[in-house]
Amino acid sequence: MIPFTTAGLCDAHSKEDYFQIAEPLFKSYGGKMDFCGQITTLKTFEDNVLVRAVLEEKVEDRVLVIDGGGSHRCALVDHELANIAVANGWQGIVIYGCIRHAQLLAELPLGIRALHAHPLQSHKRDHGDRDLSVTFAGVNFKKDHFLYADADGIIVSEMMLS
Repeated sequence: MIPFTTAGLCDAHSKEDYFQIAEPLFKSYGGKMDFCGQITTLKTFEDNVLVRAVLEEKVEDRVLVIDGGGSHRCALVDHELANIAVANGWQGIVIYGCIRHAQLLAELPLGIRALHAHPLQSHKRDHGDRDLSVTFAGVNFKKDHFLYADADGIIVSEMMLS
């Protein structure tokens, strides 16, 4: 991972058209505060079957962005799925929805941002879409764009920033 701060990237690139800053909706749950990588997107609602399938893929320097419709009724990512993500090289997960097992997630070397924690697991209906453009928190997240996250926030760019 390249050393960065989102504040530094904003100072250097905020006048660029390809640069977006996410609204500060997310809480940090993973043990890794700073993370970055190319985006893979999912759109699913209260169903984590596709989340598991994607996290089981071996990757390098990627971040999974999940549009869970902002649901507060169940969790899309838990400790088991986060362990799978770590084992397969994922740098982070951003969830427009909830997680569970918050204490255990804090011990993993994975960046995780989500709206809230919720104790109920998701359904298993195998519904969802992958690699679509998804929009939430005022940002258009697109496959292969770059996401940078740290304690100050989340930024997204069409190209790698330095």
